Amino acid sequence: MSRSTFAHEALVELDPVGDLRAPGGAITVALCGTWQHPPPCPVAPHATTAERDGHHVRLRVLFAADPRDERWVRRVVDDVLARGWGVDPEGARTTWRLVSSEPSDVRPDERERADRIAAT
Repeated sequence: MSRSTFAHEALVELDPVGDLRAPGGAITVALCGTWQHPPPCPVAPHATTAERDGHHVRLRVLFAADPRDERWVRRVVDDVLARGWGVDPEGARTTWRLVSSEPSDVRPDERERADRIAAT
């Protein structure tokens, strides 16, 4: 299968006591079925980073997919973030409000990591 690499960026307003990992975990569950699974991811190998800025969290998702699946992967990411909640591995629920979500280019400083993701 030939995969291309993509990036997606989102901003969420996280519940003040919420787990920073929850939005990325919700994305993983939506794409893979579970937080933790052996590689590779079944449809779109991916990695999510989260940076907190007060109540906001900026999420960046790097993923690799067949170009025909790109829109589907982005829709899954948007849908799960718009849902506004997720659970951590221990089952605690975290809520958030989606502020923005949009496609982004893979940055030069991410290229090596994106290529590793695509190779899985």
